[in-house]
Amino acid sequence: MPGEAVTLQLGHYSGCVGAHWWGLQAAALRSPDEHNELRAAALLRFGRGPGGTESPEPRLVALELKGGVGALRADGEGTEPPVSWDGAVADYRERGRAPRDSGSRRGDAAGDAKGNPGAAGPGSSPAGSQDTPSTRLWSDYLSVNLHPKSLYVIRQYLHDGDCGCLEGFGQGESLLQDPACVEELEDRLHFFVEECDYLQGFQVLCDLHNGFSGVGARVTELLRDEYARKGILTWGLAPVLSAVGDPQKSFYRLMNTALGIAHLSRHSSLLCPLSLNGSLGLKPEPPVTFPYIKYNASLSYHSSAILAAALDTLTAPYRLCSSQASMLHLADSLTFSGRKVVAAWAALPLPAPAGSSLPDVLGAHQDVPWQLLSSCKEHKKLSSCFAQSAVLRGMCREKASRQRESPEQVLQHYLHMQFPGAFSTAHVFQQPCHTQAPFPQFFSPLLSTRGFLQDRARGSSSAAVGSIPVLAALQSCPAVLGLLSGLCRELRPRRWGGSCAAGLELDDVQEALEELRSLAQCYETGPAADGSEDEADSD
Repeated sequence: MPGEAVTLQLGHYSGCVGAHWWGLQAAALRSPDEHNELRAAALLRFGRGPGGTESPEPRLVALELKGGVGALRADGEGTEPPVSWDGAVADYRERGRAPRDSGSRRGDAAGDAKGNPGAAGPGSSPAGSQDTPSTRLWSDYLSVNLHPKSLYVIRQYLHDGDCGCLEGFGQGESLLQDPACVEELEDRLHFFVEECDYLQGFQVLCDLHNGFSGVGARVTELLRDEYARKGILTWGLAPVLSAVGDPQKSFYRLMNTALGIAHLSRHSSLLCPLSLNGSLGLKPEPPVTFPYIKYNASLSYHSSAILAAALDTLTAPYRLCSSQASMLHLADSLTFSGRKVVAAWAALPLPAPAGSSLPDVLGAHQDVPWQLLSSCKEHKKLSSCFAQSAVLRGMCREKASRQRESPEQVLQHYLHMQFPGAFSTAHVFQQPCHTQAPFPQFFSPLLSTRGFLQDRARGSSSAAVGSIPVLAALQSCPAVLGLLSGLCRELRPRRWGGSCAAGLELDDVQEALEELRSLAQCYETGPAADGSEDEADSD
């Protein structure tokens, strides 16, 4: 048995993704016809909820700023038990702008969700709803209890406002140089570590775009120093960014992202950027679109749900009951030759007609029908890949295979056809990705309640999509080169000026950029493999 993992959640957008992710896992446990192929105990513990009933709790340490958790108290409970969500998501609607909290109640002051800029999205509202759900903070749609040790509110900085925010990488690093802060973090961390039967490692969900990238740099360094033989899988998260914004704030965001990737990859076993942005540069490109999802890109509630569904699938290899792979094994299979940064791909949902076989579903597409979720420009050679870990879920095993081939063999053969020469591992399991509320209902009406394609669109009064099949993969691939080299290009020295004032030395920035350049070289496949290094830099 691979053992358990402890999750660290650093920042508000990471909290948005985490809230959905814990909800997906809890929904799987509640499903009456579930196969339970994923070990709940890998990421969850079971505590006593309201009335003394046993309820799942994430093995989690969450760092948040003052005002970022609304009415959620320090003991992890809200003003009402957050164990269930009744009614359809579309029933939760804003009637005008909610008043801002003054911070006088017992919980932390609630504010507008910073990090939700008005980016042009694939749709202005989710399918089946004309109004926006009132879900400005991740605590608004957290559907599990948190242990009293889980939530650590940093009161030196505000979640929202024109000043007093955690904006810079250097500010985040400085927080973890405070002995009192480190002691508080270690106390919470040791509590969850010590209750594990066998600790296999840590999952770090970390905001890349703000000062939490500096917090993550110090946290992963602490983890590496104390738990050198454990896996540290880091997920660098960023919301969809506005195409129009303050140039100074955009530069801080770029600096945070570049320094975050450099430091997080240095201290982690594996780093995967996760974002629906077309790019993470100064000029964001249009967000990722999905053929059967119509989401509002300006809502973190929506974009984080998509990333959570991908994350729930990508982490399956070290959570499957049938697998002996650990977090460290997964990282080692992808990060050889110094390639510590990987890209994520996902088909959400996998376009599969009801009743079709897996060979027929895969054979219907000339290219793999998934989207890139790591803000990398798609490489010219999409079939170019060094190594990958692919996961297929939600297909009936009886229909997934043909003749004497197992579903895993079918998927493995397909991967070898699409990515010849790559080291590929395939995992297939029947448990779908559950999408009941509070997961947003932004799915195409062409999907059935189980997420399969149907001939006719569902009516507006039909039941919600309760689950979907998903195909996702972590890839070590040349697409990462474009991300890393692009960040280096945009952070050339003449742009720095006084922008490193928030606790950063210019030498530290230069060192991080050199580290990114060296990391980028690991993804080169030949002199003409990538023209991004020679592209003209347009300001």
